[in-house]
Amino acid sequence: MTTSNLLRPATLVPLLLLAGLALVPLIATAVGQPFWIAFFARIIIYAIAASALNLVLGYGGLVSFGHALFLGIGAYAVALPSFFEIGNGWLHLALCLAASGAAALLTGMISLRTSGIAFIMITLAFAQMGYFLFVSLKNFGGDDGLPVGHTSRFGPLNLGSPLAVYGASFVVLLLVTWWMARLRVAPFGMALRGAQQNARRVNAIGLPARRYQLVAYTVSGMVCGVAGMLLANLNAFASPSTLAWAVSGELIVMVVLGGIGTVFGPLLGALVFLGLEEVLKGFTEHWMVVFGPLIVLMALAGKRGLAGLLDVAFPKRATSPQPHFHPKKRSKPFLGDPGDPPPAGEGAIP
Repeated sequence: MTTSNLLRPATLVPLLLLAGLALVPLIATAVGQPFWIAFFARIIIYAIAASALNLVLGYGGLVSFGHALFLGIGAYAVALPSFFEIGNGWLHLALCLAASGAAALLTGMISLRTSGIAFIMITLAFAQMGYFLFVSLKNFGGDDGLPVGHTSRFGPLNLGSPLAVYGASFVVLLLVTWWMARLRVAPFGMALRGAQQNARRVNAIGLPARRYQLVAYTVSGMVCGVAGMLLANLNAFASPSTLAWAVSGELIVMVVLGGIGTVFGPLLGALVFLGLEEVLKGFTEHWMVVFGPLIVLMALAGKRGLAGLLDVAFPKRATSPQPHFHPKKRSKPFLGDPGDPPPAGEGAIP
């Protein structure tokens, strides 16, 4: 990333936000407000999930309405072993990646046979199937959810406190954001973005567009599963409501609000979405009546999301024009007799 790109508002502002998020635990502890650690940890976790969705929605052009399925699978990858008094974090992580990856692979193989509104509906259907599956598990809480009595332990690190979850989530967010920035200009990412524009042309040059989309969908599901695992440790609870279609809709709104296909858009979208929700709840119990129109107005104001709005609000300063040197026009060769002088402006053949 060049210096000019770092100075762009759409890049500089999110970097400053990340620096501010790194200081949240210190500030919250100093002012005696531990609630803010848990609140911003939730924002970071949803930013991770939105970044996972941005991989298929922003880079691949696949509007998935079923990413809540992977978020819920990640949450129950912690809750179910905890029910059997298993608190090994590495086992939780392995189960989370395996289950969410397998679910994403299987559902992606079927969903990618369709496109457009059919793809949206079939991903929504898979998420609802997962929702009713966990609701039917009466031995594991059913609709009431399942408490997490044994949080994930990674050696000396125990994700049983909001501060530990905050630190782990922040590191994961940094890694995911860095990876998304590298992927954007990597051959795989460029092929995926090309498939979004015209899959037939990508196939014509020998790159299997559907296979690239399937890999992206599978990886996206696994990253979203990790977010679900962190969310279960933060709440010490897993609920089928995590798999509800409304959660998938919220993730889509976060991506669109922040900026589809941008690296920092999911972070901006999650911060504004959840932050605005928390602020409005403090003023009125009918906060949804105000919240909805505000989201619509922000989306209309910046069609490229908040990241694009930052570039429009703080345009790049125009630099002084550089002199352009044009090469002299080639003179035509003179094809006359050797004794005749060449016409003006033309050169004679030596």
